[in-house]
Amino acid sequence: MIKLKNREEIELMRESAQLVSKTLGLMANEIKPGVTGLHLDKLAKEFIVDHGGIPGFLGLYDFPNTLCISPNAQVVHGIPNEKPFESGDIVSIDCGVLMNGFYGDHAYTFEVGEVDEETKKLLKVTKESLYKGIRAFKIGNRLGDIGYAIQSHVEKENYGVVRELVGHGLGKKMHEDPQVPNYGRKGRGKKFKNGMVLAIEPMINMGTHKIDQLSDGWTILTHDRKPSAHFEHDVALIDGKPRLLSTFSYVYEALGMESDEENEFLF
Repeated sequence: MIKLKNREEIELMRESAQLVSKTLGLMANEIKPGVTGLHLDKLAKEFIVDHGGIPGFLGLYDFPNTLCISPNAQVVHGIPNEKPFESGDIVSIDCGVLMNGFYGDHAYTFEVGEVDEETKKLLKVTKESLYKGIRAFKIGNRLGDIGYAIQSHVEKENYGVVRELVGHGLGKKMHEDPQVPNYGRKGRGKKFKNGMVLAIEPMINMGTHKIDQLSDGWTILTHDRKPSAHFEHDVALIDGKPRLLSTFSYVYEALGMESDEENEFLF
């Protein structure tokens, strides 16, 4: 059952999402060649707790860490370890926070050092597809419109859309109804209603859409071992339009970047 949120609840969810956004901004300051995922994980846990939150992933379904850290061919759910990042890596960092009784869930794929142009393009197109999906989250549309917007954008570049993993509703639970696939057909699926809050998160592979799972029971990686990108925002439907609860602005500030990509979706 889809649980609609009122404005007060959405504001509380925004506070949770913003703490995740600030945590990702901290990661942007720290990630570089030689740094390990476990180092980032420790910093993230301390930062979240110090700011009044609870790490949302730690212990969820028995996941062992605060962050999902997934480099290169890892799609999602990577477990932080002691292997140092190298120049040329891309690293997806997915973070969750529980605060005010509500979850925030938010992800960004970072470049480490000098990344090749082919991989940069994968990140650019994946992030573009995220905003195309968000733009389709409006009154008059249905779930399939989000998936169609994402899929049609990335498949023009012959990228693969992961099928087995999807976005989701968000609220007092990390994963609520509805599931939000990154592929689909226009006009299909549940109608959107004001008060819906979704975590929209395209997971896009440079090659095949097919995936494998490591023996750790968590890490998902591409079947052909080509790179994968993952970007995620928390979005509420307010007065018929999508409004961002999360932001990449802290990441961009840390990286010295400027962007107006979020302006049309400001809360």
